[in-house]
Amino acid sequence: MRFPEFGEDWNNHSLIEVAKITTGNTPSTSKIEYYKGNHFFVSPIDLNHGRYVLQTQTTLSKLGFDQGRKVRKGSTLFVSIGSTIGKVGQTICEVITNQQINTLEANELNSDDFIYSLLLKYGSKIKLLAGNQAVPIINKADFSKLKFFFPELQEQKKIASFFSKLDQRIQTQNKIIEDYKLFKKGVVEKLFKQEIRFKDEEGKNYPEWEKKKLQEILNYEQPTKYLVADTEYDDEYKIPVLTAGKTFLLGYTNEENGVFKDNLPTIIFDDFTTAFQYVDFPFKAKSSAMKMLIPKEENINLKFVFEAMKTIQFPLAEHKRYWISEYQNEKIPYPCLKEQQNIASTLSAIDKKIEHETKLITQLNQQKQYFLQNLFI
Repeated sequence: MRFPEFGEDWNNHSLIEVAKITTGNTPSTSKIEYYKGNHFFVSPIDLNHGRYVLQTQTTLSKLGFDQGRKVRKGSTLFVSIGSTIGKVGQTICEVITNQQINTLEANELNSDDFIYSLLLKYGSKIKLLAGNQAVPIINKADFSKLKFFFPELQEQKKIASFFSKLDQRIQTQNKIIEDYKLFKKGVVEKLFKQEIRFKDEEGKNYPEWEKKKLQEILNYEQPTKYLVADTEYDDEYKIPVLTAGKTFLLGYTNEENGVFKDNLPTIIFDDFTTAFQYVDFPFKAKSSAMKMLIPKEENINLKFVFEAMKTIQFPLAEHKRYWISEYQNEKIPYPCLKEQQNIASTLSAIDKKIEHETKLITQLNQQKQYFLQNLFI
């Protein structure tokens, strides 16, 4: 895949032929003059914000160093030592880096942005050169000799500009999602503080809220008959395998017996960590510590209960099962069914918007991977 205005052959060059390569070092914090400047210190932990390297909240990263191996704005950073070999970033200002990072500053015949995108594509393959050492490392000499195909500068700039715009779109999309999450957080806070109240059909306030223990509202079912037998998951299968933790979706199975589907929606609850998730589709369970929470009565909106459970501040003291011994005794604010439904409907609408925007970011990242595979030789 190429832009139509270009037809010249690409040339094979080593990295040292297209860029100045510098290995960073850690300035001494014992010398006060070293950290009175205004240069951010970058380590691999700082390469976690997408394309552009921003300062994190780590101690060294907050210090402004004045001495060290300065790296110009726009340079490509490539982690070459440690467990995160292959991570790539690009600087938004002049910085100083640590010894785990090789910095590439393109010469006048090549583009910094192109080199960043090139190494982003090949980072996982370059990582293999480190082998299985206790501390994986790709030394500067070997890294410098790595060869890739490069077009002329104008085609590099065209490709680089395309990816830069795509990255900006991805960054914007991530900001949209974060804004919706913050918006929901604010709405939830106001709803459960009752700073926002709904009215009935006649414009009157609903009854005052009660406080109820979770055990008054919810029954639970053990996962025994719903546990997946084979953990060799495959995306070609149709039945999701879930965990109550952040991972949530572990994979897909083809096991059709013992699927939890008769009491949906449900809240899956990890008895050891007290993590929980709202689920409204059939699934298999992975952990025997998971409980499926089910409403005791029909006049309970489980989505509301799920959101109300998020307001519980529950300290984990030890590794044990919590639901029966402690967690079910926790209380949540509890309005009448109609107001529960209004609250659940409002928050579900925001969730659907977040889900929609999240699908867009997934599509954008898939598009980026497609173009990375096809715009480079």
